[in-house]
Amino acid sequence: MIRVSAEVRDRLAVIAESRGTSIRSLVQEFAETTLTAEERRDQAERARAYMAEHFGVDVTDEESAAMGRKLREAFAGQEDAAA
Repeated sequence: MIRVSAEVRDRLAVIAESRGTSIRSLVQEFAETTLTAEERRDQAERARAYMAEHFGVDVTDEESAAMGRKLREAFAGQEDAAA
């Protein structure tokens, strides 16, 4: 059992209904697909290694951070446009 405020429960119900699923399934999907900070770092490291091995491209920490900012901005822009 997970206890949340009534506002959060109601929000989850709206999201679940809009997706044609249950709150239980929504929370399960979130838990299964959301990466921890360590998992994100590992995934980023594997991507860097792949790019270096297959394309000869070495991505610096600064470049990686800049790409991350640009992606977050792009996704935020998409969410704003969809609203």
